[in-house]
Amino acid sequence: MKPVVEGLQLHRRSRQLEVSFSDGQRFMLPCEYLRVNSPSAEVQGHHPSQRVLVAGKREVNISAIEPVGHYAVCLRFTDGHASGIYSWDTLYRLGQEQAERWPAYLAELQRAGLSRDPPG
Repeated sequence: MKPVVEGLQLHRRSRQLEVSFSDGQRFMLPCEYLRVNSPSAEVQGHHPSQRVLVAGKREVNISAIEPVGHYAVCLRFTDGHASGIYSWDTLYRLGQEQAERWPAYLAELQRAGLSRDPPG
């Protein structure tokens, strides 16, 4: 049986979403990490070759968490992005893969000459 989310707690000050799963796993997911890995078509495209590298989101936070049935949430971010549906599987995978995904994202930003900081 796949783990399901048992708890979501937004820590606004530290800009992290704490996600607890039925198998005992608990992840602290930075809002920036969730935003740049949004499952939305706007970020992921309709094919892996269409994925968009999102920069300038160091200060982004989550403004609202809206349930989508019993299997996902829609995260509304302070930059206006709100089109990604984060299923329990997606949140679990992002938690498990954070140690690999985050350095890969930082390296990709560097190669592209982009920054985590917002423009200006």
